[in-house]
Amino acid sequence: MRQPGVRAPGTPGAPGARRFRADGGGAGTQGPEPDNGAAGAAGAAGAPGARGASSPGGVPPPRSAGREFAGGQPVHEMPGQAGDEPLVPGRDRPAPEPGSERPAPGHDDHPRLPPGQHVQARMPVLHYGPVPACNQQTWDLRVYGATEAGRERRWTWDGFRALPRTEIIADFHCVTKFSVLGITWLGVTAAEILRAVPSSERATHVMIWADFGYGANLPLDVFGAPETLLATHRDGRELSPEQGYPVRLVVPSRYGWKNVKWVRAIEYMIGDRRGFWEERGYHNTADPWREQRYSYQELPGEGPKL
Repeated sequence: MRQPGVRAPGTPGAPGARRFRADGGGAGTQGPEPDNGAAGAAGAAGAPGARGASSPGGVPPPRSAGREFAGGQPVHEMPGQAGDEPLVPGRDRPAPEPGSERPAPGHDDHPRLPPGQHVQARMPVLHYGPVPACNQQTWDLRVYGATEAGRERRWTWDGFRALPRTEIIADFHCVTKFSVLGITWLGVTAAEILRAVPSSERATHVMIWADFGYGANLPLDVFGAPETLLATHRDGRELSPEQGYPVRLVVPSRYGWKNVKWVRAIEYMIGDRRGFWEERGYHNTADPWREQRYSYQELPGEGPKL
């Protein structure tokens, strides 16, 4: 299943890496890697609010919707924070049938393909705003909000890298209707974060915060599912900046924009609150198997009032 790539230290193949399949190919684990260091220290919580509120400490405030540029080039204004490679015509999708816009027969008939999706080989570069720089000396990951202990927990770069790692193989479904099947990810499970920092009994949802104030909301049980991962590697290679280095969320059960790149903080919430794209017309739940793409499709109870 692994594509050719450089095997980084601590990646699967090293003894003890846990493995999990979320792509319909079965599941299994091999005991966790040892914890080689202490996690970060606690600090003062600073809760970002909803629309227009400040973001977690160390994370710049939210940007208003609009055209953004990075490196002098326009950044795609579409949800996903997904992808990482340019598409090559004829390679990433088969040629259409003569006189038709539909790909070759059978291409969109994969049993793992949600309704309305098509398979392609690679993910395009999709994100909102510029690619942030990462300073390992100052980078941290915060968990705060409705924690069981009522305190914030913070991991430094070394502390987070010392947490047990798990490998998953999962399919990725973008709301723009492409799917990439069988991607191998390595990282720390969200369940591991919840074990280290239990949530309050009143907590129902989380907000995943990234650099530049980008956020995506999830129900607590979806965040804590076995296949939800804070990934550091993809297909045997450490993430590139465009892929979300150093840490990105992987949520196979949701459309791509919930798979937040450049994760910096996790907020436990009492009640739901919409994230960046959820405030801008995209479905609050984002289940690809129910084709929940847009907010106008929401049924009563599927999201906070816009």
